[in-house]
Amino acid sequence: MDNDANTPKQPAEKKSGFATFLIKRVVVALVLIAVVMWALAVGVDYLEKPAPWKNRWVKGQPPSNAEKISSAETDTTNHPAASSIETPREHVEDGSYQKSDVVKREIDRKLALSPSQASLDQHALQEEKRRIKTLQESSTLKAKDDAHPAAAAPPDSKKQPAVHIATSDHPAKPEPHAAQPLPKGVTFVNAVIRPIEYELTERFWGWRPNDMINLTDNVNNFQLGVLEVTRRTTVQLAERISRTGSTDSFNKNLENAMNWVMVKADRYWFPSPEAKYKESLEELKLYRDELMLGEASFHTRTDNLIPLLAAFEDLLGSCDENLVKTQEGDGTEIGFFSADNYFYYAKGVATAMEGILEAIHHDFEKTLTSRHGEELLHHAIVSCHLAASLDPWIVTNGALDGILANHRAHMAAPISHARFYIGQLIKTLST
Repeated sequence: MDNDANTPKQPAEKKSGFATFLIKRVVVALVLIAVVMWALAVGVDYLEKPAPWKNRWVKGQPPSNAEKISSAETDTTNHPAASSIETPREHVEDGSYQKSDVVKREIDRKLALSPSQASLDQHALQEEKRRIKTLQESSTLKAKDDAHPAAAAPPDSKKQPAVHIATSDHPAKPEPHAAQPLPKGVTFVNAVIRPIEYELTERFWGWRPNDMINLTDNVNNFQLGVLEVTRRTTVQLAERISRTGSTDSFNKNLENAMNWVMVKADRYWFPSPEAKYKESLEELKLYRDELMLGEASFHTRTDNLIPLLAAFEDLLGSCDENLVKTQEGDGTEIGFFSADNYFYYAKGVATAMEGILEAIHHDFEKTLTSRHGEELLHHAIVSCHLAASLDPWIVTNGALDGILANHRAHMAAPISHARFYIGQLIKTLST
């Protein structure tokens, strides 16, 4: 009886053993696939070239040879500034946009010329106007002399030497003059646009935080840091820097840019963050074109600059806390994946903030000089540059006194310095 009872159990044991064997192999295969995909993603991250927008034009840094063009007739697509400028657009019947020809020619003329050529063109135009005016006055005097010869030359008057008036159609080449600077605010808006535009349109694989399958995490967190700086700057630009006061109306383009850049970064659809962020950049470019034509405001007062610096100080303070803490909010230890997420988010913040601080140094120069704040801002820029330049092969989270590096602590040092100098600059501008 006992043998009969035990006989049916043998097939069940065989099935259980086969299931265990299969599960183990499947799990190992999945782990190997995940490791290979992670390795490929890390390789892609390190093979990418640095963003070209980092070569900014600011005070004390002349344009590179690639940015110089030889004549006004050169195609504006060969000029970096001209290629990135979008002219104001007008609605047509089907709801699409078209560029205004008159405004386009005006902006293209300004941007196609190098600064020295633009100055020469202005001077030559003035000389031509003077020459035409002189010829007109000469023709009027000659007509009067022909009509009244006696009055024009009395008998007892002494002969005056004849005055020769040049009638050449090619006036003498004027001497070169100093380069004409861009209107206030153009450099600042460019600094806001370039980092996020690179992440959306030029980086390999594009915008990544909302990917359905996340094969990378370093670039994802870097892009989130860039986005946060862009958001805070756009808000202050729309609410304060572009307005004369609290009773002034909002610039419609900046209002749209501020609203559209607030779309959640990891949303997949309805709306897509990439689409809305690109629309936000288009609105910023329209505002920049208005500055070029003198149709928009950009105020460089201290009460406009201080709130922007305060927003930067708060953001850097958040990054500093994540870089130095040893435990998460729930009491768990900081793991490897959390460590490199905090590292690359702070790197993205420092990279975007460095360019905007340089633009502040350029466009708010008089405000900073009057309050003796240029040196403090310079130290903040240097600290952001140091944080942005940290690029380890692998982010390790070793003990502070251990053999392995603690890259979060390495990043925390320049981030903390940048926050300190911005805080001191706020105090200096407030006095």
